[in-house]
Amino acid sequence: MVESKKKKVRARTPMPHQDPVQRGKNFKEVALGYSREQAILEADRCLQCKKPLCQDGCPVNIDIKGFIARLVDDDLRGAYEIIRKTNSLPAVCGRVCPQETQCEGKCILGKKHEPVAIGRLERYVADTYAAESACEEVTDLSTCALEREDLKVACIGAGPSSLTVAGYLAGRGIKVDVFEALHEPGGVLIYGIPEFRLPKSVVGRELKGLRELGVTFHTNWVGGKTITIQDLLEDGYNAIFIGVGAGLPRFLNVPGENLVGVFSANEYLTRVNLGRAYDFPNYDTPAYKARRVAVLGAGNVAMDAARTALRMGAEEVSIVYRRSEDEMPARREEIEHAIEEGIKLRCLCGPASFHGDNQGRLKAMTVQKMELGEPDDSGRCSPVCIEGATEQLPCDMAIIAVGTRPNPVLLEATPDLALNKWGYIEADAETGETSIPNVFAGGDIVTGAATVISAMGAGRRAAKVIASRLL
Repeated sequence: MVESKKKKVRARTPMPHQDPVQRGKNFKEVALGYSREQAILEADRCLQCKKPLCQDGCPVNIDIKGFIARLVDDDLRGAYEIIRKTNSLPAVCGRVCPQETQCEGKCILGKKHEPVAIGRLERYVADTYAAESACEEVTDLSTCALEREDLKVACIGAGPSSLTVAGYLAGRGIKVDVFEALHEPGGVLIYGIPEFRLPKSVVGRELKGLRELGVTFHTNWVGGKTITIQDLLEDGYNAIFIGVGAGLPRFLNVPGENLVGVFSANEYLTRVNLGRAYDFPNYDTPAYKARRVAVLGAGNVAMDAARTALRMGAEEVSIVYRRSEDEMPARREEIEHAIEEGIKLRCLCGPASFHGDNQGRLKAMTVQKMELGEPDDSGRCSPVCIEGATEQLPCDMAIIAVGTRPNPVLLEATPDLALNKWGYIEADAETGETSIPNVFAGGDIVTGAATVISAMGAGRRAAKVIASRLL
C-alpha cells in the first residue's frame, strides 16, 4: 500500500458515457461504467486515510477505505463482501446516490483535488462481481447460517428502506415477508427512476440476491386495505417495518391545472417506468405524446421527467424553475446531462396559469418572471415576482415535479400511529420505532422526500434494533 504523504495525486478517472445526441433518443444507460483497468487506476488514487471521513459521510457506513484497498489488490470478491456487509443494494447506490454531498463530499482529496470516485467504484464492484459470479455466492455473505423459523418480520412497502431491513434481517436467519402495493417490488427504484439512470435489470439482480437470502415478496398487497398493521401483529409477526415512502404528489393550485396534458411527475414516470411505456409496443402501456413539454421543478425527479419526455419523442423540453440554475436542488451531474441532451432551462420564472383549447387540452402556460430576494430558511434566495412581467410558453404537456406528501391510506387505517404536524410518521431518530411497540418506520414516510441512501440508512438503523431484540 502506498503511503499517503508520498503519493502523487492523479486526475480523477473519467466515466465513459453515451454520446449526448444518441442517448437522448434511447433508454439505454447513460453512464457506461468503468473497465477493470479504469477502476483499479481510480481506486489507487485513494490515500487510505487513518481516519476515513468518507465512511462517516455514508448513511449506511460502508467501509469505503477497506473495499477500495481490496480493489487496488484486484480482489473483487473481497471488495464486494466488504460493501455487502452494510449495503444490500450496492449496484443501485453506485448509480443514484448523491455521493458528491456524502462520501465523496468528505473525501480528503476533495479539498485540493477531485475526490475519489467512490460511487463509480462501488458500481464497478457490484456489477462486475455479479457478472463473474452470477450472484451464486450472495447467500455466503450471510452472518447467520441457521434460519430461525420461530421469528418473522413484516415490511410494508418494497422500496429502499424496506429492502435494506429485509437484507439485514434475512442475513441473520430471520424470516422476512415484504408486502408491496404495486405488482412489482422495488418502490421508487422501479416506478420513479428511469431506465437510463437505473436499469430494471440491475434492480432485478439486487432483488434476486434478497430472494436467495430467503426474503419473500408479496405484491398487490395494499397497506391499510389488503393488509393492516393489526392484521400482521395478530398473524404473529415479531416486528413490523413501514417503508411505504411518500408518493402522493403535490400540485400547484393554479388555474387550468386540471387540463388534459397536465400530469404529476409521479403519474408520468410511473406510466413510463413501471408500465414500461418506454418499451412500447412490447408493453401495451403507451404514454401521453407531446411535442413541447414543460417540467415544473428542478429536483432530481424533475430532471428524470424532462429527460424521459425527450426520449419519448418530445421535440422541445423545458425545465421551468423559480430560482436560478445555481439554486437547483438536483444533482449537478443530472443537470449537466440534461443540458447536454438539449433540455432548456427556463430559470427565474414560475407557473401562473395553464391554458387549453376548446377540447380542454393544454396548449400553453403563462409564466411569471422572478428575481431573487433574501435567503429563506433553506439558505437559498427566495424568488420574488416581478410585477407585470409574464410570458406565454407554448406547451402541450406539463409535468409537475414540486414534491410529494404522505399517502394517507395506511396512516388512516392505523389510528394509534403518531404523526407529526406535516402528516409523516413520528419515529425515534436512533431506532426508527414508532408510537406502537415493535412497529418501526423509515425513509420518506418519516422524513419527507429524501434520497435512496438516506432511506437505506434509516432501514439499517431499524434493522439493527429489531435484530438485537429478536436474537
